[in-house]
Amino acid sequence: MKFFSKIIALSIILFCFNQLMFSAAPPPPPPPPGCWPPPCIPIDGGVGILIAAGALYGAKKSYDKFKSARNSRQSKDSE
Repeated sequence: MKFFSKIIALSIILFCFNQLMFSAAPPPPPPPPGCWPPPCIPIDGGVGILIAAGALYGAKKSYDKFKSARNSRQSKDSE
């Protein structure tokens, strides 16, 4: 009788230990990857300013070239 009670107690302890070991919650899912897709990259303000500055710079260079060509034409006409 004593032997059977030890086996039953050992079985209950092992069963509880087994339940504790394998009933743990699964690990949390991995975090999402870095914010690489285009919706995460805000490029609205700075790019617009750079495009506007480039357009203004190009317009000024074009105007200066036109003005210098007009001045050189006028100087040739006066000669």
